[in-house]
Amino acid sequence: MTETCDIMVIGAGIAGASAAFELAREAAVIVLEQESQPGYHTTGRSAALFTEAYGNLAIRRLTSAGRGFFEDPPEDFTGHPLLAPRGTLFIARADQLGTLGRALAQTPEGAEVRRLSGPEAVALNPALDPGYVAAALYEPQARDIDVHALHAGFLRGLRRRGGRLVTGARVEGLARQAGAWVAATPAGRFAAPVVVNAAGAWADAVAALAGVRPVGLVPKRRTAFTFEAPEGWDIAGWPATIDIDERFYFRPDAGRILGSPADETPSPPCDAQPEEIDIAVGVDRIERATRLTVRRLASKWAGLRSFVADKTPVLGFAPDAEGFFWLAGQGGYGIQTSPALARAAAALVGTGDLPADLKARGLEKAALAPGRLR
Repeated sequence: MTETCDIMVIGAGIAGASAAFELAREAAVIVLEQESQPGYHTTGRSAALFTEAYGNLAIRRLTSAGRGFFEDPPEDFTGHPLLAPRGTLFIARADQLGTLGRALAQTPEGAEVRRLSGPEAVALNPALDPGYVAAALYEPQARDIDVHALHAGFLRGLRRRGGRLVTGARVEGLARQAGAWVAATPAGRFAAPVVVNAAGAWADAVAALAGVRPVGLVPKRRTAFTFEAPEGWDIAGWPATIDIDERFYFRPDAGRILGSPADETPSPPCDAQPEEIDIAVGVDRIERATRLTVRRLASKWAGLRSFVADKTPVLGFAPDAEGFFWLAGQGGYGIQTSPALARAAAALVGTGDLPADLKARGLEKAALAPGRLR
């Protein structure tokens, strides 16, 4: 027996969950998730920030477009705020000042980002070595995102709108038959005229199953670890601190310090695990830039962030396959861009065009479409 719906979404991470939430306003939606729980891979391993000063211009515009959702989510979406105060500090050595200036020039309209001197940066984060930091950008309105609450809110909203999540449903076959995409999974067969490929690191593999040309997606491993703060230091108010070239970052996290080498090591789609060399590199970079000493790790993990060549998300119908919709390549920005990308996906599936407010911000359908990568 084949279960049918209007739209089938493959993947229940933040991309698939958010898109399904928006699509379910007007359509019958089924989400197929290969794991036993949604968000097991990248989404569940993300310590996300809402920052409008991070990523390329398209990413920044998408992030800004979602600010209203984060600040005032729909009724019954969540029981507590999605955002918490943090601030973000992008630090630069003297040889990185050119990069700092270019980053400041890309600030979206309405975002508050200002340049600081080295001493001003150290005053905000006293762990920094005054001899290392020449200048910084400070975004006081950057905030921590409650990733679990956001993801759970999308899935809860999907169910309230009549949508369905099926776990343990790894897509093993996907073919176009009689005007519908038919997915064969261990949980049964499912069919819909439109399939949304939101499979994260597996998105090109899903396309291959369907006979659709891939977009050149490259999953890249990102490593993170936590360690204890020095005794007597009050770290709670520190901003998230990021190297302007994104070679490392650190921030407070549940009473400890979370650090990363900001690695982007190409990897096949998999259950990513941390490599000792990446942890060592991250520790070294943080210690060089700060007065911190990492004596022992409290925890360590890794996740995959998937990119295409221009590091801009892929959003739109495949030019070579009717009803096959791409929602992939969010890289490390999938959490913060999810409200805007979900609305964009629903609009493109429904009307074929982007929402007016996204176009007003300078976002273009062609710049997101999979055809741009051909």
